[in-house]
Amino acid sequence: MKSYEQIQSELLKKDPVLADVITRTKGEILPTPSIDIYYYLLNSIVSQQLSVKVADVIWNRFLDMFPDRYPIEDLVLAKSDQELRAVGLSFQKLGYMRNVAEFSKNKGMSYEQIGELSDEEIIKYLTEIKGVGKWTVQMVLMFPMDRPDVFPVDDLGIQMKVKRFYQLTTEKKALKEDMIKIAEKWKPYRTLASKLLWNAL
Repeated sequence: MKSYEQIQSELLKKDPVLADVITRTKGEILPTPSIDIYYYLLNSIVSQQLSVKVADVIWNRFLDMFPDRYPIEDLVLAKSDQELRAVGLSFQKLGYMRNVAEFSKNKGMSYEQIGELSDEEIIKYLTEIKGVGKWTVQMVLMFPMDRPDVFPVDDLGIQMKVKRFYQLTTEKKALKEDMIKIAEKWKPYRTLASKLLWNAL
């Protein structure tokens, strides 16, 4: 298995523009593998469309509702709307979180269960959950699962950084097509290239 430094060196040879990106990063991009996909999905739903600070406050209030600060599926499903709203969750988000808990309880999403599936199979499986879209599952693949070759073309942060560093002027569908072409040269390490772009100042 190649080290972070070896992969980064390969990316630089494939795409010199990434050299400028790397000089603008806020620090090393280290893998963050985790086996708790259920926990990560709940946290992702809380964080959607909120600042990091606000999301952290709501998430910690949510965790405080449970023994050992862990939201076991049955306990999440037992909470009333009023209890979940009281920690700052919208009606839409509390519904999505219940969907995740129900899916985890009935169908499962453990690392052992889905770890052997391909990226596309995992996306297809987890997007069965109402409220969990392709972008959210791509974040699961890139961070807790640390899959090496994921490119979240719909991510606004990635779009902004690619436009800036590659001097693109296209928008919407044309922009995504241009991004996919650029990212071809990053294969099979599109995850790391994306993390470098996210972290670039």
